[in-house]
Amino acid sequence: MKKEILIGFLVGLAANLAGSYLYIYFFSDYSLEYTIEVALEQDIFGSLIALGAVLNLIVFFIFLKKKQFYRARGVVLATVLAAIIVLISKFY
Repeated sequence: MKKEILIGFLVGLAANLAGSYLYIYFFSDYSLEYTIEVALEQDIFGSLIALGAVLNLIVFFIFLKKKQFYRARGVVLATVLAAIIVLISKFY
C-alpha cells in the first residue's frame, strides 16, 4: 500500500514538473532558466507551479480508471504539496 502511494506521489511530482515545463516551453519567449529567474523576481513562481499541477488531474483520472486507488491518493498528495508550495511562495 505505501509503495503504491509513493509511486503515485512520484508520478504526481513528475507530472507537475512536466506541466510547468510545457507551460514555459509553449507560452514563454525566453529560456527555461531565464523564465524561472524572472518568475522568482516577480513573485509569480507559485503560479507556474499551480499551472503545472493541471497535468495531475489527468494522471489522477487515469489511475482511477485503472482502479489504482492508492496511486491516485499519491497524486493527490503531490497536488497538496504543490498547493502548499504555492501558498508559501505567495505569502513569503
